[in-house]
Amino acid sequence: MAERLSQPLLVVAAVTLREGRVMICQRRPEVHNGLKWEFPGGKLEPGESPEAALARELREELDIEVRVGRVFDAVHYRYSDRDVLVLFYGCEILAGEPRTVDCNAIAWVEPERLGEYDFAGADRAFVERLF
Repeated sequence: MAERLSQPLLVVAAVTLREGRVMICQRRPEVHNGLKWEFPGGKLEPGESPEAALARELREELDIEVRVGRVFDAVHYRYSDRDVLVLFYGCEILAGEPRTVDCNAIAWVEPERLGEYDFAGADRAFVERLF
């Protein structure tokens, strides 16, 4: 029997650089992929553009205001319980200093050291492809 096809969940993520380092966040322990590292972001709300969703997610999760740039890359990834399509956007922090409002930890990492972190699947695929 053919597998039922469904639309992947659309997720947005920020690639934010500062002084040659990229910002990553560790997920809270109780959520899907708990304690895995990721590029911060999240799901879109109904009627929301990807850019607006990313700005909102970073405001809610990290208490920062950003300028969302162009799509840096897109990754389709199949987790055991869901398919996701992640749009990775270049972002610039306009106001605020990132803090752990809705994540476990924040790190600023040299791109060549990203492979040392335990990333969630889609983020790991992005890191392996581009860094």
